[in-house]
Amino acid sequence: MTRAIPTTSADFDHTRIIERPDGYYWQDDVDGREYGPFQTMLEAAADMQLADDEAADAEADPDDVRETGDLLGVPDWVDPDTGHLADDERTRIDEH
Repeated sequence: MTRAIPTTSADFDHTRIIERPDGYYWQDDVDGREYGPFQTMLEAAADMQLADDEAADAEADPDDVRETGDLLGVPDWVDPDTGHLADDERTRIDEH
């Protein structure tokens, strides 16, 4: 029985999977770092995709966070003295 080798998208052109006697590794060509060993090629590919997803999350646009906060009703203003978010009950006035 043959197993199909998963194909990867063009997003992974900067990575490669290496088979060694102790298992499979994947390497990022950008920084040269290797990850592994994994028992199967599928596990190595899954870890490679997970790392790519985490990197995309880390590069999230700050405007997306602000828009999400607006949708949820989270106030923009934070009290510099207490660190608490503004509330709707009273108006904040900065005293100089």
